Amino acid sequence: MSKLILNTECRLYEKNGRALSTSIQVAEEFLKDHKNVLRDIENLDCSDEFRRLNFEQSFYSNAQNKKQPIVYMTRDGFTFLAFGYRGKKSAKFKEAYIARFNQMESFIKSLSAARLEFPELTEAIKSAHEVPKHYHFTNEINMINKIVLGKTAKEFRKENGLDDATSIRPYLTFEQITAIEQLQRFDTGLLDIEEDFQKRKEMLTLRFQKLNQRLLKSA
Repeated sequence: MSKLILNTECRLYEKNGRALSTSIQVAEEFLKDHKNVLRDIENLDCSDEFRRLNFEQSFYSNAQNKKQPIVYMTRDGFTFLAFGYRGKKSAKFKEAYIARFNQMESFIKSLSAARLEFPELTEAIKSAHEVPKHYHFTNEINMINKIVLGKTAKEFRKENGLDDATSIRPYLTFEQITAIEQLQRFDTGLLDIEEDFQKRKEMLTLRFQKLNQRLLKSA
């Protein structure tokens, strides 16, 4: 089971390919006491099956390092809970949260695509070199990260206090992971037809610039 990872852009969690909110976040956004949100979840008139699939009981450590209850919930779980919250402010929060879930789910989709297609890129790198070396893989991956992020994964981890073995991708923005997904896919094809590293870099940079222009137009 993967660990919970908070996406700072959406302020939602990703776990096992699902977007999750928490009872604490709901309490903060809807201006309620956390204990009352926990009570509201406990009193929901939903089936046991729905509760099992959409609400996960857990604990967190508070400022005094004491274990406190918390509930993680899916988009459906959040929607079911939020049905009971009324008023104009609540309506605004519900709309904003649903938009967040939409964005987070798009992010997870791109993240999953990048993960699934990564082996194809590694195979393309192997095929492009008679005797593949470790640096062939590192150089190709660093090139894509530097085009999109302006830095390598190692530099990103250092800046964000991540362990050396941690994948940086769940911590990127939606635009960044989408761009990496696109460039990774494009580079997989380029490796078959263009041997020169610098030329591939130039072509990938141009592709990234065009992608950014499209994103700006659609914003």
